[in-house]
Order: sequence, then C-alpha cells, then structure tokens
Amino acid sequence: MVANKKIDGFLSGYSEEVVSNALQLRKVLMENLPGITEQIDMPAKMIAYCYGQTYAEMICTIIPSKKGVKLGFYKGVDLPDPNNLLKGTGKYSRYVEIRSKDQLRSAALKQLIESALATYKKRMTG
Repeated sequence: MVANKKIDGFLSGYSEEVVSNALQLRKVLMENLPGITEQIDMPAKMIAYCYGQTYAEMICTIIPSKKGVKLGFYKGVDLPDPNNLLKGTGKYSRYVEIRSKDQLRSAALKQLIESALATYKKRMTG
C-alpha cells in the first residue's frame, strides 16, 4: 500500500489510537476492494472509497472522530448483517464502530465489506 501524505495530514489531528485504527482499516479496505479510489472529503471529515465520482459509486467511508473510528457503508441498509455489526438509523447508510485491532481483521468485517462490494456491483448493473 502506498503511503499517502494527504491521508496522514487528514488524520494528524486525531489521537494515536484513532490514527492507528484508521490506517489499519484503510489497509483492510485496499486489500478487499480491488482498484478502489480513495477520496478525502474535508468538509464531511471522512475518507470515501469509491469506483467513480458519484454517491452511487461509493462503497464505504472511514469516519474518524475524537471517540474512535467508524466504517460507514453507503446503502448499508441493503447489506446482510448476520453478525449485527451495523448501527445507525439513517435512510441509506449504516456504520460499524471499530473498537479493536482484532475486529479489523475479523471474518465478520471482511464479509460485510465483500457484501458491500457485491451490492455495489448489482446496483451498477441495473
């Protein structure tokens, strides 16, 4: 994975734990979403992962905060969640609160990311 000064700069205002978890999560996303594009949205304070320039082409977001890191899923309401990881009450989005390094490497989180990619592919093919 290529180091990214913009990502490092974006995360620089957060605690060491938040930065570490966000960078580990970034690595997991890059490993599981081939060819994904990373875009920093400064006003929204998040990093978006997408296959184009529109919301419809977005898969997920890393949302750092003082309290921790969330992995947000666009169209998360459409994702299967057998492990009950997803939280939130938004019309479309759901998120996972990242609480530990073990969670970042869990099969349940990887399965959710794979489901988000499959849902995206279905959405794009009509």
